[in-house]
Amino acid sequence: MSVLQILDVGLALLVLAVAVWTIAAREIFGAVVGYVAYGLLLSLVWIRLFAPDVALTEAAIGSGVTGVLLVTSGARLKGAGKASAAAKPSLSLRLSAAALSLLAAAALAGVILALPDPGPTLAPEARQHLAATGLGNPVTAVLIAWRSFDTMLEKIVLALAVVGVWSVASDLYWGGAPAPLGRANPQGALLLLEQTLVPLGILVGVHIFWVGADAPGGAFQAGAILAAMWMIVMIARVSEPPPVNSRWLRLALVAGPAVFIVAGLAGLGMAGYFFAYPDGFAKPIILFIEAFMLLTIAATLPVLVAGPPRRSFRP
Repeated sequence: MSVLQILDVGLALLVLAVAVWTIAAREIFGAVVGYVAYGLLLSLVWIRLFAPDVALTEAAIGSGVTGVLLVTSGARLKGAGKASAAAKPSLSLRLSAAALSLLAAAALAGVILALPDPGPTLAPEARQHLAATGLGNPVTAVLIAWRSFDTMLEKIVLALAVVGVWSVASDLYWGGAPAPLGRANPQGALLLLEQTLVPLGILVGVHIFWVGADAPGGAFQAGAILAAMWMIVMIARVSEPPPVNSRWLRLALVAGPAVFIVAGLAGLGMAGYFFAYPDGFAKPIILFIEAFMLLTIAATLPVLVAGPPRRSFRP
């Protein structure tokens, strides 16, 4: 075996070990830390599978945003944990859940092993028509040009998710702001992290967005990075979660889907088809759409983490 093969086997075993440790962890914080580490290891796996776009998404969403969401959820549920200690699932229920999980994993493994070699792919067709979009990154071309309707619906789902989270708020607090994400007096280490990491993260996010047209990256990965930076700011209590009736917040949440729909309708007049791009203008239109998608993603994910309004609005 070569050195890379040995490293791949070691990485696979480490992923499995961290997954088992995360499941077996009894403390919420320990399980969350294990989950974040698991996501980072999966990012390395995707890199080894030559899928850098998926690796960036896994690192930003699977570890970063989801990790913050789990940490804040665990902190808010900490008080309720003691009250529900007597309601632990029975041994038979836990064994049934484990058996079903193993059955699902075996079924997925069987499907993967049954795939032909080489597996079915549309990659040659995507690269063949890549020049028509003016893009150099086939992943971006697929998402914005060839399955743009699905990508638009994904952004609409994000907006609907925010509506669902806000809808569980009490009528007393409607129009107000979510509860703070961090402590009233954050530690100096957290403030130092905010002051050093956030400016760098913003630069990285803008860079990932800009190069996404021709290299791994794009609006979703960049938006997730910017969202993580905003969440760090809110956890450090440098900024509070905004009120849900803020006009700028609502415009940011719907900007991506709205611009996507307008661009799709404009394609009817300019190119004869819904979501079609006129020759020679595909790349600037796609970048224009992605800019507003970036804004929506960067605003939506922190709002989902912050949760429903829990404080009255004070103008």
